[in-house]
Amino acid sequence: MAGIIFLVASLTDFFDGFIARRFSLESSFGRFLDPIADKILVTSALIMLIALGRVQAWIVMLIITREVAVSALRAITKSWDTTLKPSHVGKLKALFQFAACVPLIIHYEYNLIIPINFHLVGTVLLYMALVLTLWSGVDYFLRFYKEYQVREDGGGF
Repeated sequence: MAGIIFLVASLTDFFDGFIARRFSLESSFGRFLDPIADKILVTSALIMLIALGRVQAWIVMLIITREVAVSALRAITKSWDTTLKPSHVGKLKALFQFAACVPLIIHYEYNLIIPINFHLVGTVLLYMALVLTLWSGVDYFLRFYKEYQVREDGGGF
């Protein structure tokens, strides 16, 4: 049941963003709040999965550290009249994080048409999400540095 609830929450987040972009209903408040809601949903699920022994703490620590660091960089660029927009890798990262949580929450092996080890599927997806998380974090820092250099050359902050 928890896996289904998490999946529904993830899908509502996706459709909320899709509808807002599709019908030009985006707002600055929504652009601010949506990434925070994503982070709260994923990180709270991952933290609970540590407590259940389904996820290693170091993986969650790296994911949370990246999320906080990128949020800080995006906040800094707000004062520059620009923002670091999410990259395609960052969006793929979010997809894999959400996708990893569902089978990790389900956890057990079930014989549907074929036997599916949900814990194994979730773990593989989580490692893929970790690689994408670190990659997108490096990408954000490189883009931040380039933007900073432009500002430094043109008079700084």
